Amino acid sequence: MSTNSANLSDAGTAPRWQPIGSHLRRVAGVLVEKAKTVPDSYPMTLNAIITGCNQKNNRDPHMELNEEQVQQAIEDLRQLGAVIEVQSSGRVPKYKHLLYQWLGVDEVEMAVMTELLLRGAQTIGELRGRASRMNAIADLQVLQPILTSLTRKNLVVEITSAGRGQVVSHNLFKEREMAEIRARFAGMAALHPTPIDDDGDSTPTYSGAHAKPMSGPHAGHGSTPAAPVVPGVTRDMFSELQVDVSELRAEVSRLREELRQLKTQVGLD
Repeated sequence: MSTNSANLSDAGTAPRWQPIGSHLRRVAGVLVEKAKTVPDSYPMTLNAIITGCNQKNNRDPHMELNEEQVQQAIEDLRQLGAVIEVQSSGRVPKYKHLLYQWLGVDEVEMAVMTELLLRGAQTIGELRGRASRMNAIADLQVLQPILTSLTRKNLVVEITSAGRGQVVSHNLFKEREMAEIRARFAGMAALHPTPIDDDGDSTPTYSGAHAKPMSGPHAGHGSTPAAPVVPGVTRDMFSELQVDVSELRAEVSRLREELRQLKTQVGLD
């Protein structure tokens, strides 16, 4: 695992990360992603950050953040010491991240954290394939010590039981969001996919004999019951339904958070 020593040595202080809201996580993830994948466009203008936050690919959930929301997220990240404004040749301000120092991670760990910030909880096979677009991660054997290091730093948490096909998440979610994520995956145990191969591909299995029990408040004891067999419904269809359910739950969680914030603003909480 390579180490970006310059990024790590610039900090001079211990990591100072903390749980942050969804808008801040999206802005932070975008800044790192673009710095790694399109360095010629980095540091980024406000408009470029807005576009990156709202793009449809490599994002979950999809967002439609406006200028005010992104500007506020940038300001909040600046207050936390995770983002700075830099001088540019033009009159438009640009921004760069300080997340290597803020999180206390190296270059490859940052790629893993960025994918988790942009997409949330996912299988380790999916994570390996997605993070490899920023820094090469040859296979799951290479990914595992990276995840172990991030887990020791409390930046990554296990959502389901260890092993291939395991689901992990970053630990920057607020407490309520993390509880919802754990409950969601615990409740989807019957549709838990089989282990992911080194390319991040998977084929769902619905046999109780092969399904792995999942951790969480609703995880059962003993063998996992098999999912019902529905005539005419293929495994691929079940897989698509699983993705749809996951996205819907994520959207509900987002709406709940927005409603909570709205209640707080109008003094109903």
